[in-house]
Formats: sequence, C-alpha cells, structure tokens
Amino acid sequence: MGVKKLIKNAVGRQVPKNIKGMGTLKMYKGPFDYTPSGKKNGPKLSKILPGQSKVLESIEKAILETGLKDGMTISFHHHFRDGDYIVNMVMDAIARLGIKDLVLASSSLTNAHDPLIDHIKNGVIRKIETSGLRGRLAEEISSGLMDIPVIVRSHGGRSRAIESGDLAIDVAFLGVPSCDEYGNANGFSGRSICGSLGYAMVDARYADKVVLITDNLVDYPNIPASIPQTDVDFVVKVNEIGDPKGIMSGATRFTSNPKELLMARNVADLIEASGYFKDGFSIQTGSGGASLAVTRFLREKMLKKGIKASFALGGITQQFVELHEEGLIKNLFDTQSFDLKAAKSIGKNPNHFEVDASFYANPHNKGCAVNKLDFVILSALEIDMDFNVNVITGSDGVIMGASGGHSDTAAGSKVSIVVAPLIRGRIPTVVDRVNTVITPGETVDAVVTDRGIAVNPLRKDLIDRFKEANLPICTIEELKEKAEKITGKPDPIEYTDKIIGVVEYRDGTIIDVIRQVK
Repeated sequence: MGVKKLIKNAVGRQVPKNIKGMGTLKMYKGPFDYTPSGKKNGPKLSKILPGQSKVLESIEKAILETGLKDGMTISFHHHFRDGDYIVNMVMDAIARLGIKDLVLASSSLTNAHDPLIDHIKNGVIRKIETSGLRGRLAEEISSGLMDIPVIVRSHGGRSRAIESGDLAIDVAFLGVPSCDEYGNANGFSGRSICGSLGYAMVDARYADKVVLITDNLVDYPNIPASIPQTDVDFVVKVNEIGDPKGIMSGATRFTSNPKELLMARNVADLIEASGYFKDGFSIQTGSGGASLAVTRFLREKMLKKGIKASFALGGITQQFVELHEEGLIKNLFDTQSFDLKAAKSIGKNPNHFEVDASFYANPHNKGCAVNKLDFVILSALEIDMDFNVNVITGSDGVIMGASGGHSDTAAGSKVSIVVAPLIRGRIPTVVDRVNTVITPGETVDAVVTDRGIAVNPLRKDLIDRFKEANLPICTIEELKEKAEKITGKPDPIEYTDKIIGVVEYRDGTIIDVIRQVK
C-alpha cells in the first residue's frame, strides 16, 4: 500500500501520514479547526462562436471533443439513483476508445454501477472519489479490488474539494432530464425527472469541460435552468438517460412499523422540549420511515402551538412539500429531491428553491445553509461511547452506505439527533467503538433508539430541558448495556493492513480510514 507512519487524530483513529498515490494527508484536529487558504479554483477559459452548435451525435464524439486523455479526472452525479444509465454508458464508451487510468469522481455510486468493476480490473479506472458505494461494487472494493484507496467525502466536503481545486475535474458528464441545444438544463421536466440537480450544478460550474446528456432535447430557451448554457460545452441526446422507476418513487410513504413510530414520536418530543422549537425554526430530515414519521408528529405540534418553520433543507420529500403547500413551512431548500412530488414541486412552487451542494453544506464558503439549521434528524449504522457515528460500513466492516450530508448537518445544526433501533438484525447499534467514524461525536447532540434516549454530556442544557419534560433519558453506556444483554458482545472484526478507503471530514482532513476485512 505504500503506507508509512501512523498518527493518532482528534477522534483517536490511527491514520497514515502518507499513502502511495495520494501523497501527504492532513490530520483531523476537530470539526472547526482547519482554516482554508488560497483562492477558488476555476475552469479553463473557452469560447463558443456565433452559429457554432454544441449538439454532438454521440457520447464517443463528445469524449473526443473534450480532449479526454489517460490519467484525467471525470465526474458524474447521482440524482438518478439506482435508475442511472449515464455512468455505465459513458464508461463503456471511454473503454471502447482505449482511454485508461482515469479518476472517477461521482457524487455517489449506487447498485446501478456494478459494471464499473470490469473497468477497474481493465485499468480504465485507477481511482475513485465519491460520497458512497453500494452493492457488488462496494463489496469488491472492500475486498481489496483497487490499489489506491477510495476517497470518501461528505456532500459539503465534495463541493469544498471542487471549489478549492483538491478535486480538479477535467470533464463532467452530467445526465439531465431536460435540455435545449445550447445547454440550458433542468431536472423537473421530461420523462426521466429527478428534481433538483444540486450536486451536478457544482460540477458544471467548475469542470474544465462539461457534457450534458439528455433524452429530452427541447426548444431554446429552456428557462428556468438549473445548469445554464454558460457552463456547458457539449450536448448529446440519447434514447434513455435512466429508468424512471429507479430514479423516482411515486411517494415516500409513512411507516406503520411500531418501533419506527415510537422513535419518531420521541424525536418530535425531543424537538418540542429542546428550547429551539419556536416560530421560524428550521429543519432537515432523512427519507427513512422514522424520519418521515417525525414530520407528521411535528405537524401536529406546529398546529397546536400555532408556529411555522422558516425553511426545510436538504433532501426534500413529499411530506415537506405538503407542509409547504399547507403554509407550515415557508421555504424549501432542495439539493436532492427524494420523490416524485418533491421533484415536480420545484417547477411549480416559487418558494421551493433548488440549491447547489456548496450553498447547502460547503464549510469553506462564506456561509452554507446547514449553519442556519436548528434541527437535523439523522440515521446511523453504529454509534459509539463518544457519540461518533458510522453510516458507511456495516457490522461486517464492508462498505454499504454513504457519508452524504451527515457530518455537514451535524456540525452546522443547533440540535443534531441521530435515530436508530438499538438492535438491528441481532447486532447492537450502540457499541464501544464504531467501525468507521464519519461524524465526530462532539457534533452529535442526542441519540434516539426504541429503548431509550442518550444525550451528549456536552449538551447539559438539553439534558436539563429533557429531564424537565420527563423524557426517557439515559446514558449512552446504559444503551450499550441494554443492547448487549439481548445480543451479547459482538466479536471484533479482523482486518488486514491494506487501506481500501480514506474518509475525509468535510474540511478535507482525514478523520478515519477503512481497512480490508480478513
């Protein structure tokens, strides 16, 4: 691996100072310790002459026109989720052209991207930088497929890396549901809609060359545009950019699971008792069953108290859209639309704003939206005694998830609440030490399980308020003991020395590494 001396960082993880193929790493020292320097990166200057067409007949032609060569960096977005056709389509074309040794920098990778395994084996892909990995691709990488570790970044960390030049994109290949012949594109019209293009917008702004790929070429001007013509070099029309069934679900449904409903009600009670639940509060939730149910319980409390939210942020769901249209949430800031109703809402509700990932969560701009959050509700695979959270590796140590906006929102919000069942599949979620630290414990305020609530001792203000409200508070140690009484203490995972992943904190410092499981 070319790994040299190990250094203990601020969350007690042993991290190498250097890794071959990656150079010297910056150690994590704390959530707000690192101060950036220098200037923003920018794309190379280029021009389009009057009368010159941007529309090309094929992806192969676009690849050649961009000047893509061995060793360059290419990027994609993941707004099409498991329905994405673009990544595999472009990588197959690149392989046919004989281009190799590329850095693939997608905002995330899903189950749809298993064919990338062959491109890694054949030398077309040398390195991957992403927010997450799933499916067989994640399993193969966890088993040591790649020579250079995958770089895992949060959504805010990725936009920071692009703007700073840490991640310099030579060519961005971006699928868009609707586009005109000059490159004005949006995600809320067409047959393959995905809603917000919040991740793609950053790539389009900073990549040296930008290729938009669409199955819905419309008349000029396609306004309003999420990606403007001034950021686009080429446009390619294909038959299909993705499977609509995999891109968008018709609706995210409320859970009927009693355990999830119990946790959701506890979260809503926690929010109400926190001291921050008042007119003009702000919130972000996930798209899981418990998180969606929180929205329903909060609606009841908002109506009862006569208060409204100033904004909801992040991945926007049908539930948030309904509260917005009911007048209970004034504004929606959307980096990723989670269902069909949210995707369509961007095109019709004037206060449903599409925002890019830098606006959302970049810690090194002049003020990202997560800094204005009162509440965030987050999921977890594991939580440890220091409140550190793992959302990327499973109980077997294999990569199965994504960093996403987890560490970004935990750092920015006034109250970050992690929700997880105490036991998942006979495995405890509260453990001595998480497999992989994604979010440092000092930014996590409360952990809500189906068998009790633990509050970070750093938040004595919250502990006092929750006790006063007679909420079922216990310590994190007591939660772990409850879990282990049922499951026993899990055997530790055995790892090899090979590092297969490097986890960047949102500021670009290294918070943890992921090693290959024996």
